[in-house]
Amino acid sequence: MVRDAITIQPQDAAELHGVSKLLRRGSPTLVGAQGERAILPIPLYNLLRDIVRSLEKGQSLVVMPEEQQLTTQRAAELLGMSRPYLIQLLDAGEMPYHLVGKHRRIALRDVLTYAKRRAENRRAALDRMARDAFEAGLYDNATIPEGGSDE
Repeated sequence: MVRDAITIQPQDAAELHGVSKLLRRGSPTLVGAQGERAILPIPLYNLLRDIVRSLEKGQSLVVMPEEQQLTTQRAAELLGMSRPYLIQLLDAGEMPYHLVGKHRRIALRDVLTYAKRRAENRRAALDRMARDAFEAGLYDNATIPEGGSDE
């Protein structure tokens, strides 16, 4: 399994662009060096297309299995928070973890589940705030900046 970030080098950009064009045509068939063909399952085809699209934008990628066990430092980095704050969340039962000796380990799957739940909670809170502001009449006298539109 890949452990380091993958970045496309400038000399590979032209080949990547060709792969991207082919993937946009919707041809989910893999052809081997000897001409053997295999139909790619749609989820794998979609994943490959997304990977190529990200690499084409110059983004680096790291591919890990969901079962990958992360250190608290790596999990905190993925979540965009400090390690001490993550440990508070673990101690509060917000995410499952297990101990390897004295060190906490968290499954990538659980980190991703927590991140999704946190995003959904934030979205719901913003929706409630906007609804409350609307119901309180805070938008009744709103003005549109010069050159703006209300549509």
